Amino acid sequence: MFRFALHILIVLILTLLTQIGDVAYLIALAASRAWGIRRFLAKLAIFLLFYAGASFAAGLAAPMFGRVPLSCLSGATDRLVVRSPIYCLLNRNYVTPDLRNLANALADHMDAEFPGTVTVALDANFPFVDGFPLLPHLSHADGKKLDFAYYYKNADGTFLNDATRSPIGYFAFEEPAPGDELPCEGRNDWLTTRWDFDALQPLFPAYRIEEQRTSAAVAWLTSEGVARFGLQKIFIEPHLKNALGITDSHVRFQGCRAARHDDHIHIQASSPGPLETARRTNRRRHVGSLAPVPPADLGCRFPPASS
Repeated sequence: MFRFALHILIVLILTLLTQIGDVAYLIALAASRAWGIRRFLAKLAIFLLFYAGASFAAGLAAPMFGRVPLSCLSGATDRLVVRSPIYCLLNRNYVTPDLRNLANALADHMDAEFPGTVTVALDANFPFVDGFPLLPHLSHADGKKLDFAYYYKNADGTFLNDATRSPIGYFAFEEPAPGDELPCEGRNDWLTTRWDFDALQPLFPAYRIEEQRTSAAVAWLTSEGVARFGLQKIFIEPHLKNALGITDSHVRFQGCRAARHDDHIHIQASSPGPLETARRTNRRRHVGSLAPVPPADLGCRFPPASS
């Protein structure tokens, strides 16, 4: 009974963390029993093998369900990177094709405005099933949500390229100053993911948000991101929104039950924006208007016979 309960617990944890790890675990468990394998390390190796195969298969199958992966393999010339391989290992790096195009376009824009700047992506979505939760996020469940890290500078004001305050890009918060807007002050919600992690804050380096690049990224998202890619919302903490001078209505507060957003930027999109929709429509019309070219006449032609 204890072993059965343990297996159920492992399946539940793998499901919540990776979406597909439970399937790999059950197959590995059945294979280990069929092959008479009892040693823990051997069983672990079999599970990892099946999990790697399942993750590879997910990457091939996800496009049929409308999602594509953000690559965790980046080179020196890449301007969009995923912060940690753990996001890919846990299958948390999937988005819709349009959202991936948005992320790449933002990275290209930032590189054009500030040459060499790297844009860092964080949690995205699982590969399959709309509505499947990507804990601890409340809304990353349909391929249309993506988190970005802020751009940072050191204490001397020097920009730190491809840097985040925490190894995974989360939980290193920008603390509000006295007098800042605090919409959740005084609340004591018991059902919430708005965790402060006060004990962790001294462990992170004393970087600060690089205002120029962060403001430029938000400005692009609220203009080109909305028009071309159907961006709907951006979540940023009110005290940071005010400090950066952001007034666009697409930048909102996420509510007091959701995670803090002074350690990352959350974006969510719907269908492609009006400019992208018009571009695709014009392209389809152009292709449809092309008349078929008749095949060349390859018949043999002979000169008339002389009389």
